[in-house]
Amino acid sequence: MIELLITPIGKPRMTRSDKWKKRPCVVRYWEYKNSLIWLLKQQGIHDFPDNIGALEFVLPMPDSWSAKKKELMNGTPHQQKPDLDNILKGILDAVKRDDKTFYTVSGPLRKTWGYQGRIIIGLND
Repeated sequence: MIELLITPIGKPRMTRSDKWKKRPCVVRYWEYKNSLIWLLKQQGIHDFPDNIGALEFVLPMPDSWSAKKKELMNGTPHQQKPDLDNILKGILDAVKRDDKTFYTVSGPLRKTWGYQGRIIIGLND
């Protein structure tokens, strides 16, 4: 199992003009992508596997929530934006040179609330 301490974000829909316009959502995604690659290399992973055991995206709870609400919501399903498919696309496009080779998550694929943003990757043996 690999745990990356980074808040997952969805991949934005990019346009041709993003090469020079530098929209904030695109800039934030490129920073996220570079951080993901660096974190994986720190874990000794230079090529993201084509099949993984499980994948969990933990999104941080808002600071405005009370401690009681945070305790209640920790680990529960995250049913708001960003969408799970956009987050998955964001990580695969960031870490796979050719993401068409990625073919399965054999265990759970989910997004949950947590105290700190992170990505948990379960590897197959």
